[in-house]
Amino acid sequence: MTHFDQPSGPNAAEILRVVGEAAYEWRAEGDALTWSANAADVLGDVASPSTGQAYAQRLAAEPGQSRAELMVKAGRDTGEGVSYQFNYALKRGETTRWLEETGRWFAGADGKPARAVGVVRDMTVRHERERKLLELARFDSLTGELNRAALLETLGGVLDEAVRFRGSCGFLTVAIDHLGRLNEAYGFETTDEVIVQVAKRIRARLRGKDHFGRLSGNKFGVVLTTCTPDELGIAAERLLAGVRDDPITIGNGGNVAVTVTIGGVTAPRHARTVPEILSRTQDALHVARHQRHGSFVAYKPSVERDALRRESLRATDEIVAALNDRRIGLAFEPVVDAKSRRIAFYESLMRIDRSDGSMAQANEIVPVAERLGLVRMLDHRVLELVVGELAAAPSLVASVNVSPASTVDPDWWNGLGALLRADQSVAERLIVEITETAAIQNIDEACSFVTRVKDLGCRIAIDDFGAGHTSFRNLRRLGVDIVKIDGAFVQNLTTSSDDRAFVQTLIDLAHRLGLKTVAEWVQDEEAAALVAGWGCDFLQGALIGLAARERPWVATNDKAARA
Repeated sequence: MTHFDQPSGPNAAEILRVVGEAAYEWRAEGDALTWSANAADVLGDVASPSTGQAYAQRLAAEPGQSRAELMVKAGRDTGEGVSYQFNYALKRGETTRWLEETGRWFAGADGKPARAVGVVRDMTVRHERERKLLELARFDSLTGELNRAALLETLGGVLDEAVRFRGSCGFLTVAIDHLGRLNEAYGFETTDEVIVQVAKRIRARLRGKDHFGRLSGNKFGVVLTTCTPDELGIAAERLLAGVRDDPITIGNGGNVAVTVTIGGVTAPRHARTVPEILSRTQDALHVARHQRHGSFVAYKPSVERDALRRESLRATDEIVAALNDRRIGLAFEPVVDAKSRRIAFYESLMRIDRSDGSMAQANEIVPVAERLGLVRMLDHRVLELVVGELAAAPSLVASVNVSPASTVDPDWWNGLGALLRADQSVAERLIVEITETAAIQNIDEACSFVTRVKDLGCRIAIDDFGAGHTSFRNLRRLGVDIVKIDGAFVQNLTTSSDDRAFVQTLIDLAHRLGLKTVAEWVQDEEAAALVAGWGCDFLQGALIGLAARERPWVATNDKAARA
């Protein structure tokens, strides 16, 4: 039997002691305050306050409100008393104890509290735990400064105040330069140490009224209150010098030279919302990095940049709508044997039917789509269309262009594999084209791409060959099947001896490697005769026929069927 199971019933004093609560009764007459026997343990005091006034003098309730005001605020007594609950700090010298008080007060004839009863509980441990959780929620664990969410919340408050009082504030995005190189050279621990030391240097050079925090891995944000455009530049230069002038000493005793690059904006002059501030400081940071690492640029409005962004938004909407509405189509440009002029294959080129009835060609859309990150969606749709044509026409051979972004996109590869598995005969009639410029940007990735495409049974061609001046060694490494010579060198063959020498050399080089060649942009018979005489295998261009939406092989098949 426990001490709660006594025959005489529960022991209230023992229960209060076990649960860590102290009971009290307060009466307005005489301001008398009496406590249960264990009050000293809960309050942390040998002598518990005997009056409400004495107790109130040691409390720190919510700002601007006393304990008595909080009790009355809980409601009006209608005869059954009014319950209340609130928290406050109890101070004794340098010690602070956080308490939670729960009780009920009863009104006298004047409607004011005449008596109150309740309990207080020591909440210091929980309060400290909540404080630490709040710190984790607001502060960066590495630097101890404000984290992104808290910094942006602070920025919003400073901006609101600047707008309300017709003032000006500033924001700086500070980026540590070449952090990736530091990672490679010294390791992550040293990089973290550098981030911490840079944060300390920035903090040491801020005004007391400014705010500072970490935006992301290598970026910090500085909120400058009551800041003019001139003061923005002064503050940025102070931070640049503070980080740059002395090397940072790391744990092993070595020194690391570190610089930062800064973009800034004044608000609300050049930005009226927090997202605008972030976007425009990022713009300024981009310009600063392009000019010189370790420098500062303040945002300035640009008519051209704003126009480009509006056009980007319009283009994004147009491309997405075209994909959703199935307005992506194909045009087919013939590639013929240089000697017999028989069709060897068709190059499939994307076309977009605009909602106004006009048509957009690939060279109008693809550069924009690449810049906006939408080109992979277009590539996937075009691939579906081309494979669909090949599956429907067993005699058709066609090529499809692939952007650099798609060559490393798992979704494009999954789509290609799924489409080819659906019809095994398609792969041997599909030619995948990549540009030479894309191939030489990362020769290892390009070689991997070529190998994977050929493993699936397709052939692969390098488009616009000659524009990137691929070396003999790299061309041999790539292992492609077809080389399409850049039309910029072909279109002037009859008038340019340099172009004639260059094209003849490319054809000879390709043949020595066992590759088929296509001359693009063949304009006339004279040019066709030249490249054919040098051994070029295929011709493409205005002389042969430009891209069209019609499907010539369909008409050919119909005639054969009727015969």
